[in-house]
Amino acid sequence: MKPYLLFLIPYLAAAADEPKPVDAMRAAADAFVETLGKDARAKACLGFSDEQRENFRYTPRDRSGVPLKELSEKSREAAMKLLGAALSEKGKHTALEILTLEGVLRDLENNPGYRDPERYFVTLFGKPGDATWAWKFEGHHLSLNYTVAHGEVAVTPMFFGSNPAEVRQGPHKGLRVLAAEEDHAMALARALIDDGMGEVVFSEKAPREILTGEERKATALDPVGVAAADMPAKRREALMELIGIYLDRHHRVLAAAERKRIEAAGADKIRFGWAGGTRRGEAWYYRIQGPTFLMEGANSQNDANHIHTTWRAFDRDFGRDLLREHYLEDHSEAEE
Repeated sequence: MKPYLLFLIPYLAAAADEPKPVDAMRAAADAFVETLGKDARAKACLGFSDEQRENFRYTPRDRSGVPLKELSEKSREAAMKLLGAALSEKGKHTALEILTLEGVLRDLENNPGYRDPERYFVTLFGKPGDATWAWKFEGHHLSLNYTVAHGEVAVTPMFFGSNPAEVRQGPHKGLRVLAAEEDHAMALARALIDDGMGEVVFSEKAPREILTGEERKATALDPVGVAAADMPAKRREALMELIGIYLDRHHRVLAAAERKRIEAAGADKIRFGWAGGTRRGEAWYYRIQGPTFLMEGANSQNDANHIHTTWRAFDRDFGRDLLREHYLEDHSEAEE
């Protein structure tokens, strides 16, 4: 591991007595703000209604918020604790590996100004502990967005990317940050084909990119592939395990709530579709779509060695459903 990421490691360990994620996030956010100087606080703390709150980006660029490179060691520690309040151990380490890959790209491309593992930004929207507030941690190939409304948490949109998908040279040779997202999906596609469900492949050619891209609002795409209701039991289980790879990036309490929400909307209605090749090294794309959510994975760029994965919720991204629900409740009470 590169020295420039060693500062993160001590702050990824889980606490023995864990508070609820919403309380842990509030406490960690307050502690983070307390470490900031005047200039850093002005960058990091924006109003809840600021338009940057729904500015979903995973491409390399400057963003709202304060970057890690401008933080003191104490502030970096606090930022990592905030990240740790929302993510599972697996999720935290995957996020850390994505930052590591930015250093790999810096070495491969010899472009330190463009590829910088410390150009990841922390932004708070509103005051932690208020009825509604939000925060994000975002940079190249990583976008984490959390919205808190009256004690409930929305965890999407979410993006994890990996370039290279497999590191083929240097000290990190062999590293595959999103191996599970690729291998499990590919195995499911091949199994369905072997089961006689060739319709799972809706195109022989994979699109170059996930179709929802950096859209602020995701909407349902064409229903493709095979519905869970039509799969053999073993394949339905494999599909739910694949969905679980995305959910379980989060703290177990948040992941359990999202799993319950997906199942309540109709697990049998979830569809899995594949495009492109079904062997490692071939370009591929897959789509998991249910009544309320969409997950996409793609590996088409850089000779099929560059993975993008995203999880979107049609009504829940950026807490839209939570905010709408409580807005209506507040106005109903005001009219009584």
